[in-house]
Amino acid sequence: MLLTVVADYGTGDLAFAEVRQRLALLLPEADVTTVPVPAFDTVAAGFCVAQLAFGDGPAGRIVYANVAPRRDRDEPRAKNAGERLAAARLDSGVLVVGVNSGASLSFLAAEGVTIRAVDAADHGSQFRSRDVFPAALAALAHGDDALLGEELPVGPPPKQAVAYTDGYGNIKTTWDAPPAPTGSVIRVRIGGTEALATVSDGVFEVPAGTMSFAPGSSGWNNRTFYELLARGGSAAETFGRPRAGTPVEIVG
Repeated sequence: MLLTVVADYGTGDLAFAEVRQRLALLLPEADVTTVPVPAFDTVAAGFCVAQLAFGDGPAGRIVYANVAPRRDRDEPRAKNAGERLAAARLDSGVLVVGVNSGASLSFLAAEGVTIRAVDAADHGSQFRSRDVFPAALAALAHGDDALLGEELPVGPPPKQAVAYTDGYGNIKTTWDAPPAPTGSVIRVRIGGTEALATVSDGVFEVPAGTMSFAPGSSGWNNRTFYELLARGGSAAETFGRPRAGTPVEIVG
């Protein structure tokens, strides 16, 4: 059983080690891998969840996502309460379990996946992904769908925005169509920074030292998302390492 944990505590962080230990206790048969995203970054988390859930892989795999900024309510929260745990079973057999926070499950819901509440406490620990949620995850992994409750409302993912920045500094976006004809040089604005990029059919179809805006390596359900790649450099550094969700605008 392949189990991927998408969370906003770094891979080398004590938190990831503790969660992995708890999962090893409750799901000893699971092959656990981890994907870190920036702190409180539900957009990056949601993009990774969808890429993993819709991509090729064993049918019985699980994606467990926990980015919980506790921004669903501004007033003080008793007993470390936060956003609810939710789950979805895809037609492919993939199980997704994650906190229904921000855009964490938005990319799934936008594809028509039903997101349902999980009968698990939303309080009781600052570290719910270690102390509260793994037991529910294990039960669902073993087929106990009695824990699944009502369908939850999930907002849409951001359009034409930064989705995720990979380790090479390539900026994956939620653009899924070219902003101009192939070969056009466009001016891209992300946050307060602008740079030139060439619209192309492939990210490396530009000379070294220039930037492309082209279909990248991410996408699902016959959609391919565009990304910004600086050949010989880092698009993320060029644009000041923008946070996921930041609009990607074409200004000329």
